[in-house]
Amino acid sequence: MTHIYQLTGMTCSGCEAKVKSKLLSMPDVTSVDVSKDTNTATISMDKHIRLDAFQEVIGGAASKYQISATQHNEAAEQAKSWVETYKPILLIFGYITASTLLIQSANGSFNVMQWMQHFMAGFFLIFSFFKLLNLTGFAESYAMYDVVAKQFKTWGFIYVFIELGLGLAYLTNFEPFVINIITLVVMTVSIIGVSQSVLNKKKIQCACLGAVFNLPMSTITIIEDALMIAMSAVMLISM
Repeated sequence: MTHIYQLTGMTCSGCEAKVKSKLLSMPDVTSVDVSKDTNTATISMDKHIRLDAFQEVIGGAASKYQISATQHNEAAEQAKSWVETYKPILLIFGYITASTLLIQSANGSFNVMQWMQHFMAGFFLIFSFFKLLNLTGFAESYAMYDVVAKQFKTWGFIYVFIELGLGLAYLTNFEPFVINIITLVVMTVSIIGVSQSVLNKKKIQCACLGAVFNLPMSTITIIEDALMIAMSAVMLISM
């Protein structure tokens, strides 16, 4: 995609060269054309990049160079980019939600506890499947942020099979009290590392879908873990 931005503050050819070099250094930027005469920057990129990321690389908010979007809706582009980035997770959650709701519809009544049980079964089975496609790749990515995997590299390998076991257990309603306790503990430990990475704004790959998709670590990962924690807690309380 290509966008034309307003870029003020350039007063000479040296400014043009400096700004162009900085913008070209950004990941996913493929070409840049800047002009001090028209105060514009034409930037081509593999995927949409936030305006504040451009501003940061050319010197930050206090810089004499100021970039702004005047020819496109930045909010709409960011929303579109977010959906494209997280499409795999959104589709998975959509499929799980739809299929589990259909099960309840077929039953003739809505059983919240059973719906959560089936939802969690689908969640753990699907997410463990993607991790198993590249088990080593997942373990390496997971060790970059998980508090346990950082200390014990084998935890990444074990974690996948715990997820698989939880999925099968929820599917067959095997020892629900024990399984919900395990889920609560495992996902609580997991969310600690995820939260630390997001709060520290670490730009690392999220390993929730293994190494198959290059998904950035973000609050959506926290929501995934928090959802499993909440559901397992509710099911425990209801027993």
